[in-house]
Amino acid sequence: MILAGLGSNMTTPQLSTPEELLEESIKSMETRGITVSGRSSWFRSAPVPVSDQPWFVNGVAKLVTDLSPWRLLALLHDVEAEYGRLRSVPNASRTLDLDLLAYDDLIVDGTDGLVLPHPRLAERAFVLQPLAQLAPEWRHPVSGLTAGEMLAGLPPGQRVERLD
Repeated sequence: MILAGLGSNMTTPQLSTPEELLEESIKSMETRGITVSGRSSWFRSAPVPVSDQPWFVNGVAKLVTDLSPWRLLALLHDVEAEYGRLRSVPNASRTLDLDLLAYDDLIVDGTDGLVLPHPRLAERAFVLQPLAQLAPEWRHPVSGLTAGEMLAGLPPGQRVERLD
């Protein structure tokens, strides 16, 4: 199972809400040959680490592709750039954040610029809550825990609200 995290806390002149921007980013992935075979609801979350920037809208999508994980990550970065993503400082506000969370059971150590599964996946409620909704059977390839089990083990304080 290939999983991607989607997030936004900014808009563009053409797209007035983060939800619209995320929906359009899914269409952009599909026009580039990626099949989005499922996605979670959208969730509203406070920035991590805590800051005064706007809250994020986040979700998780299941992807189907023949691309290698490295080429898929490059494609996700191209989609981010299409929507005005600028990589300035870590944890800055952004129009679009697309993270490759997992690529089947592959474990990659980052020596070539890619870390799989995503290194902070197990620490973030804004990833684990939509992941648990979308793929409750998925297990972290290192810990063996499901998203629900990892979510239950998080310390309190990360605010995440499902949008309906």
